[in-house]
Amino acid sequence: VLLYGAEYGERSDMSYIGWAGALVLFAGLFDMMDGRLARLGKMSSTFGALYDSALDRYSELFMFMGIIYYLISHDYFFSSIFAFIAMIGSLMVSYVRARAEGLGVDCSVGLMQRPERILIVGISAILCGVFSYFLGPFKIHLFGTLSFETISIFTFPMAILAILANQTALQRLAHSKKVLDETELPPAKSSQKIKNFGILREKKQASIGLERR
Repeated sequence: VLLYGAEYGERSDMSYIGWAGALVLFAGLFDMMDGRLARLGKMSSTFGALYDSALDRYSELFMFMGIIYYLISHDYFFSSIFAFIAMIGSLMVSYVRARAEGLGVDCSVGLMQRPERILIVGISAILCGVFSYFLGPFKIHLFGTLSFETISIFTFPMAILAILANQTALQRLAHSKKVLDETELPPAKSSQKIKNFGILREKKQASIGLERR
């Protein structure tokens, strides 16, 4: 939808954004239900879970590709940078969790998980389309070159998503480090422990020697 709007839509026409948001929420709803339906129907499998996760990553990246292409095509370059940062953060949130769980760490902490990201993109896009339909294009100058216009209803939440998604990725990284540090003995402490063990062993052998004497 956004690719078509980028090529054939006008800059002031936000209907493509609204329809894209509805499509994102519709697809996200089925994405949240498919795993549960598979478990209820006793059709779930380990590969099925992996396959579902891979499709989630593909669909999310295609979604961001459409958003970025649309914004660049209609000369919203600054907003497209935030969309790109949001894409990086979303990818890293999923990657850090997958890598941490591969190391045996439960890493589901953080605010911006996939359902929250889908809701922010979908709802903000729909609101942008609805406001554009009923109020028409508008632009409010705030200060300097900064302004709030119709597209800002969509791009402002995108900027918040860019910040919070990367914050969630860093939070998961810090959480994983804390858990791994607790389960693994650091090299410095390990060498000190071996050294202390050696000293205790020498003292014990010395005391045994004295007793024999």
